[in-house]
Amino acid sequence: MPKDLSNYRKSYEKQELLEKNCPENPLELFQKWFLHADASEMVEETNAMGISTIGKDGFPKNRIVLLKKYTWEGFIFYTNYESEKGKAILENNKVCLSFFWPGLEQQVIIKGAAEKIAENLSDGYFESRPDGSKLGAWASNQSSVVASREELDNSLKTYQQQYEGKEIPRPPHWGGFIVKPVSIEFWQGRPNRMHDRVRYTLLEDFSWKLERLAP
Repeated sequence: MPKDLSNYRKSYEKQELLEKNCPENPLELFQKWFLHADASEMVEETNAMGISTIGKDGFPKNRIVLLKKYTWEGFIFYTNYESEKGKAILENNKVCLSFFWPGLEQQVIIKGAAEKIAENLSDGYFESRPDGSKLGAWASNQSSVVASREELDNSLKTYQQQYEGKEIPRPPHWGGFIVKPVSIEFWQGRPNRMHDRVRYTLLEDFSWKLERLAP
């Protein structure tokens, strides 16, 4: 049944984002916002982020993944390289990440190029995961069609038996990507839809150009 959402409105009035308060490097501002969000009781799973890829069918697709590390170089997450997402990235490594923290009325939008991280780094993170998550990486052929939930559960049981009492190695098809940003936009909600939008763009000399965008 149709539902009219035209009267759904909220006034954003919590904070402001002015150029005079923006550092030269956007990673500094990202860390400031992330730590603030992570400490806030109004934000759950601060590291949940959308990632958009372009599939072989030419369509964009967005889904939520978990950021596991950020450095001066970029943003790291882990996935099955043979999943729809993994194949899309390996075919076209231009991606977009987005964070939305509604309790703080903030968004961060990151355009960048994704590439696999070193295998030893993927090994190190995999070793830190709970055994159940390790087994799940083996049991699930991510994005493939399955006949039933029972098929998934049986696959997990098979690997539980196989690795009972043994060290669980990282699957060769599972590992990390790092997204190296070329553009980072910070969005702060403001009253009357006159939001603050500040965009950093990476230049050829690896400095960052700062610009304000109209809301």
